This record gives sequence, structure tokens and C-alpha cells, in this order.
Amino acid sequence: MAFDAYFLSAVLEEIREKCLGARIDKIHQPSRDTLILHLRCREGREKLLFAANPTAPRLHLTAASPENPAEPPMFCMLLRKHLLGARLTEITQPPMERAATFTFDCSDEMGFPVQKRLVAELMGRTCNLYLLNPDGRILDCLRRIGLDESSKRAALPGLNYQEPEPVAKLPAENADFAAILEGAGADVLADRLMDTLGGLSPLVCREAALFAAGDVDARIEGLDKNAVSEKLSLFFAEHIRHPRPCFYALPDGTPKQFAFCPIRQYGDCQVAESFGSLLDSYYTLRDQKDTMRQKSGAVRKTVQNLCTRLQRKLAIQEKELAATYDRERLRQLGDILTANLHRIVKGQTAIDCEDFYDEEMKPVSIPLSPILSPQQNAAKFYKDYARMKNAEKELTRQMELAEGELNYLKSVLEELNRAGTEAELEEIRRELQEGGYLRGETGKKRVKQAKLAPMRFESTDGYPIYVGRNNRQNDELTFRLARKDDIWCHASKVHGSHVIISCGGATPPDNTVTQAAQLAAYYAESVGGQNIAVDVTSVKQVKKIPSGKPGMVIYHTYKTVIVNPYPDIVLDPLNMENHPERD
Repeated sequence: MAFDAYFLSAVLEEIREKCLGARIDKIHQPSRDTLILHLRCREGREKLLFAANPTAPRLHLTAASPENPAEPPMFCMLLRKHLLGARLTEITQPPMERAATFTFDCSDEMGFPVQKRLVAELMGRTCNLYLLNPDGRILDCLRRIGLDESSKRAALPGLNYQEPEPVAKLPAENADFAAILEGAGADVLADRLMDTLGGLSPLVCREAALFAAGDVDARIEGLDKNAVSEKLSLFFAEHIRHPRPCFYALPDGTPKQFAFCPIRQYGDCQVAESFGSLLDSYYTLRDQKDTMRQKSGAVRKTVQNLCTRLQRKLAIQEKELAATYDRERLRQLGDILTANLHRIVKGQTAIDCEDFYDEEMKPVSIPLSPILSPQQNAAKFYKDYARMKNAEKELTRQMELAEGELNYLKSVLEELNRAGTEAELEEIRRELQEGGYLRGETGKKRVKQAKLAPMRFESTDGYPIYVGRNNRQNDELTFRLARKDDIWCHASKVHGSHVIISCGGATPPDNTVTQAAQLAAYYAESVGGQNIAVDVTSVKQVKKIPSGKPGMVIYHTYKTVIVNPYPDIVLDPLNMENHPERD
């Protein structure tokens, strides 16, 4: 990727064209590092996203609607206080720097007109957002930096805002490339450009080298410097003056690299509709995955620890169960000892007797307890036999329970992989709390979450198809919402969602059943593979396991279809809002 200073310049120009003069309607902060301003523009409404995430810093117009926390963070509340209703009047950028200043006309506490500025610095690990008063003092910032951390650029309310130091490199649009090539520096052309030109990413420097010298790794020695310098001037003049949202995509269409100029070093290059849509497609899915991975981390670790504990328990029980299989020999030794009671004298520690259970009647040495009578020694073997017999039954029962619990917890891990929103994650937390696997939060006001509905899709034949998001929703979908004559689908012998075709008593076409089976395969543990087996039956054939965990069912009459989990129906534009992306 190449979110460099020149790419930012193109993004800011796109924002200027659409948003100068716009007023702020709403302000949201969906995550710690992300801020969204809802703008009312002349030609409609726009959303301006600021991401001060050190791993993915950016700002752009977005169409995404990330989930917001129930209680807005303090920085969001401060921005609402100062900027709601303000009008965007100016957008500026320091030369060759990944930073931008947004100036707003607004009012102070007394109602007098003032100008306040929102400064976005998108320079790697020092990313930050600052709200400045008319005098340039910091009202507050997204990430506070104390004087003990940085004496030069502390970031605390009340301090004067210190602009970043100017970039000590040459601007690409009017650089003397002949002098750059003749001067000292790196031998590789792309590295020389990177070292001498400001505001450019390594990706763009390699593209310039490819255009000018025909090779991304071209060395300066041996080049026709006059011809190369002319091509470099042409390359940067053209693409800086007329930037385009270009990207290189993977075979599935996901953007892999992007820049403000064509990307030809990897193969075919594509052009997006806008810089905002390009950044949306590149970052939104990744941000969603990262956010959910972080939020579900504690729950995931707890469930994984429980799974590990159950696996250890099952391993121990398997060994104990294997030991009970030799119990028949205990009964035989008791019989042999009973037949030889007349030969035993109290105090003996062992006795040699003929083994009449052996075809050759070989002698066997039977250990005895010297403190027990002959009859008590014989009875002890029968007691041990009975104990082993009872242990087999109990261990078998306990292992069935443990395997069922382990199977359930693995299905919860699969739910966590599918969870795409905070609401879905909260439902999983509640499911685990009700099952006694997680403690309820104490001393914290619980915010009531709206009940999630199952995901809804529509087949190409017009039949509604519903997909459960988690175990509790699977139960509700199958046993409460579905009719007995609806069609039920589930990936065979793996964890996954219950899928219902709402057919109202009619027989759905084979094409609809295939699409429902594809959804069952897609929202299952086996996603990513091919030729997935999916069981299909009517809802009336599906029964809940008595005293079973949520989502656990049994069914005996069914047919199995083999499908590939192609996401075509899942990614239909009509269904995108229902689709939690997978890991």
C-alpha cells in the first residue's frame, strides 16, 4: 500500500470538492483510534473518516457504517461540544507530509464566531488527532503525550500545538532529476528516489523506476541519465497533477496494493471509482476483523482454555477406562482363590494355585493381604471387579458429557470466528454466562443490547433464507421461528449455522435448496474448502437433544448434498449488510 503524502493530497482534493462549506451533523467514535464526522453538504451527505491507528493511518470519505459503542468516548463528547453544527471552511496540508488541518467556523461558549481546527497527523506510530482553539492551543487530543515522553512535541490540553518539522527532501513535482542521478547516493534507482524525494512511498518509487528504466531494480550505472531524467519528470508531473485511485487486486477482487499512480510491477492494474471507495474496500474488512479479534480475545482465550482442560480430562478418563477392560481377570482370580480357601493361612502374602481358566492349567501366583482372612482376600477381588464394572459405566457416561461439552465449546469458537459485530459478540458472552462458563460483569452498569435477528437472504427464486448467527439463535430459528414444513440445512458433522428455507408449505426448487446449502457450507467450520457435505431435511425431523447445550440437535431422516461454499449469494449487494466477514 502507498498512503503517502501525495496520495493524501489526492484524497484531500476529493474531500474539498464534495465537502467544503459542509456542516457537521453528527460525530461518532466507533473505536479508540477512529473518528467519523457526518457532514451535510450541498449535494447530499458524506461521512469523513479519520483513523489514527499506527498500523493503518488514513483519512477519507467513507460509505461504511461501523458499529458505535453504547457510550461515546470522552474525546468524541468533546468534539461534539465544540464542532457540532460547525462549517468546514478550509483544508490544508504541510508540504510532503502525511498531515492535514481542517478549519471550521463555529461559535464559542458565549455564542461569538470563532475558528477551531482539527489536525490529523498520520505519521506511523506518532499518529494523533488534535482539536485546537483559535489561539493554536490544544483543547484535547486523541492520544495524550506527556512531557516525560516527548519534551519537543508533548500533546496535552492547554499546551501550544507544535507543527511537525519540515520534510528535508525535494518535492517530486519540480525536482532536478538529472542532478539527482549525477549526485552521490544509492546505486539502485528506486532507492535513490526514495532517499532524495519527500512524500513518496517505496511502491511509487519502484513504479517510477519501472516507467523510466524498465525495471524496478534498475541500477543507475549504465543508464542513459538524460532519457531517464526526462521520463521521471514526465512520470511525476503527470501523476501528481492528475492522480488516480489505482490498485492491484488479488484474484478474488480484494485490493492488495494501492497508489495515486498505475501499479504495473505486479501485473494488471485497476482504477477505483474514487479514493474513498478504494480505501473503504482495502481497509474496512481488515479493520472489522482486527477490531473483532481484539474484542473477542478474552472470551476466545477463556473458551480455548476450557477446551484444553476438557481434552486433558478426556485423555485421563480414556486411560482409566482402558484399565477397566481387564476386570474379568479379577473375577477369575476371586474364583480361583475361593476354590483354594482351605490352603490359605492368615498372614500369607501370596499363594500359588492352578489356574483352571487356563487350558494348560498353569500355576498362577495370587497376591494376598496378610491382615485379611482367606474369605476377605477372595471377597476383595470380587469387590474390585464390581468397582471396575461400575467405573466403566460411570466413566463412559462422564466421557459422553465431556465430549458433548467439548463439542459445544468448539462450536462457540466457531461462533467467535463468525461474529462480525459487537452485538453478536455480546450474544455469545450472554450464552456463555448463562451456561456458567463466564462470570457476569459486576459493578458495571449493563447497557441493554437490542435483540439480533437472524441473517436474511433471498434465493434467486424469491424464497427467504434465514441463517443463525450463534447457538442460541440457531435454537430460536429452528424451534420457534421456523414452520414444521420449512427446509432445514446444516453442514454435515461440523460446527456451523442452522439455515432455514421459509417455503410456506411449498416445495422449493432445487436451485433454492442448492443456494441454502451453499450458505450452510459458507457459515460452517469447513469454510474455505470445496465439496462440502450439507444435510438437508424438514424442520419437523430436527429434535433438540434433551438437556443438551444450545444449538445441539439430532435428526435421522435427511438427504446429503455436496456443494462448494461459493460466496456469490452471500456477497449479493442486497445482502451485504447481513454478512459478517470471516477470519
